Amino acid sequence: MSNTTDAAGERSEERRGAAGSVQSVDRAVSVLEILARTSEAGVTEISEELGVHKSTAFRILGVLETRGLVEQEKERGKYFLGAGVLRLAGAAAIRLDISQEGQPVCRALADDTGETANIAVLDGDAAVNIMQARGAAAVTAYNWLGRRTPLHATASGKVLLAHLPRERRESLAARKLPRFTGHTLTAPAALRAQLTAAAEDGFACSAEELEIGLNAVAAPVRAYDGAVIGAIGVSGPAYRMARARLPELARKAVGAAAELSRRMGHPG
Repeated sequence: MSNTTDAAGERSEERRGAAGSVQSVDRAVSVLEILARTSEAGVTEISEELGVHKSTAFRILGVLETRGLVEQEKERGKYFLGAGVLRLAGAAAIRLDISQEGQPVCRALADDTGETANIAVLDGDAAVNIMQARGAAAVTAYNWLGRRTPLHATASGKVLLAHLPRERRESLAARKLPRFTGHTLTAPAALRAQLTAAAEDGFACSAEELEIGLNAVAAPVRAYDGAVIGAIGVSGPAYRMARARLPELARKAVGAAAELSRRMGHPG
């Protein structure tokens, strides 16, 4: 009987803990919305709007301040939105911009090559495809839209990985890398060599590294300041995109990347 009671108590405690966590997140978001609406506010104002004790509001503000999402004006004690919000908003804006500007470029690359063209951006430790267009030869091609793919086993992923800050790049390249096919690069030294080549050549290739029978090429898309914000490339079956054809397709991807970079404000 006691074991059953203990288990029920643990489940009840877990539910209360989960509910408390959701409530804390909801309150933190509400604080950001309050500051966005009022420009600045003190602990008392925020606690009254949230309907919580001042100590609770202070704890929430403390966490947000630690993350750089809010800042405090020391003299008056008022809180306002911090630079961290701009960082998050900037990342979202870049995705929106590259999606809008990339649509005609992605379509043109698919038409030019006859294969499936994709635009991918970095999403933590993976590449996520945010746009896709299919060429005439790729009518039955796999749908990559919205799919997160490994950085080390895809052309777009290698491009994004090659242009990360050195410490972050090394951290991702040195960890245990999953093998998807017999061609997947899992040795850090071999991957580093390809990343160096990708940075120097301006494009990356993958040959049956994610799936047998699938090859791809990709090139970096740059923002106005030169930072790599995405990758554009083409993928298709190895019998059409043979290794001998990859350099030709890579040149087309580089051209498309240059056009999209220009649209994103990069001087070229």
